[in-house]
Amino acid sequence: MSGRLQILVSSVNKDVHELPDKMNIETDAVIVNQLVGTGGESKDEVFETKAGTICAYTRCEKGVGLSRNTALSKSDSEIIQFGDDDIIYDSGYSEKIIKEFDDHPEADIILFNVKAQAGRETYWNTDFAQVSWKNYGRYPAYAIAARREKLVSSDVKYSLLFGGGAPYMNGEDSLFLNDCLKAGLKIFRTPVVLGHEEAGESTWFTGYTDKFFYDRGVLYAFLYGALADILGFRFLFKYRKEMCAEKGLFKCFKLLSDGIGKGRELKKG
Repeated sequence: MSGRLQILVSSVNKDVHELPDKMNIETDAVIVNQLVGTGGESKDEVFETKAGTICAYTRCEKGVGLSRNTALSKSDSEIIQFGDDDIIYDSGYSEKIIKEFDDHPEADIILFNVKAQAGRETYWNTDFAQVSWKNYGRYPAYAIAARREKLVSSDVKYSLLFGGGAPYMNGEDSLFLNDCLKAGLKIFRTPVVLGHEEAGESTWFTGYTDKFFYDRGVLYAFLYGALADILGFRFLFKYRKEMCAEKGLFKCFKLLSDGIGKGRELKKG
């Protein structure tokens, strides 16, 4: 391969030597493998595959934001693509990524299609277009590719508060893209497909629990500031039949509001 692209893989309790073949990685890659509850030891490795150089960092820590930040700090290619250990890439994905960036020099970040497993779909791009404040919040990390220098110079990093292994549930990807927009990075979406998500259980969603609504409130405080309460209520009202059937709309909103309050405290701190 050209060496212009690296996949930045966040994994938990995986064999770093098996992941490149399992994921069908055909370029250089940086793998950050977090050991959770295994009693293992941290170590750094560099090894070659038939497709490229793999830099693997095994760490006795947890938190997907920390993992992604570590991977980004260890990368050195022109273009990076965030990935998870349950993504299976299509053959030829690397040429597709490089071609999109070559064809669109105006793009700092491009959001690609990766087919999610049934029931976990949040987006599907049907055209090439710029992403704005109106539609940035649907994309998972494995959709995100970026020009590394532009991303690093923006000083945008993943939050350590949200996502798997962090104090609060999901939302780290939306917050990351929010911060990219604030930093002035130009984000575009593309219908180009890179691969699919392997079937498996969610690592964070366990139902519409008290924590689900509270954590969503914390996230909304970071995303929407003064509009968090209004947009939070609109979110709950829109999905009330699904999300609030057990607890009721107003109890769910009380939990979310409490989370917004906590989020505002954290922002001040």
